[in-house]
Amino acid sequence: MIAFFIWLLIGIAFISYGVYAFFSKKAVPFGFWANAEVFPVKNVRAYNRAVGRLWCVFGVVLALLGIPLLQGQNTPGVIVSVLGTMIAAIAAMAVYVLVIERKYRNK
Repeated sequence: MIAFFIWLLIGIAFISYGVYAFFSKKAVPFGFWANAEVFPVKNVRAYNRAVGRLWCVFGVVLALLGIPLLQGQNTPGVIVSVLGTMIAAIAAMAVYVLVIERKYRNK
């Protein structure tokens, strides 16, 4: 039960960051990759909204993937959480690179 709540808190943190990026009025684009500069962006506000939406969706998926932890940490259902998180992270990276970066990169 404790593991699920920790998992849920991490999902809520991603959702919170996504909401912050989505509603940000800053003229600075939010980054996706850790410790990397953001490429030159055409429309910063639209880019931040897209990145915020991506983080919110990832946070919700992550929170839902934690549901098998309610059965206990040593149950076979935990493999769904672990593998699902890996797949969701790879999907988020693919969406960022193939959709968001391609759409908003200043050429």
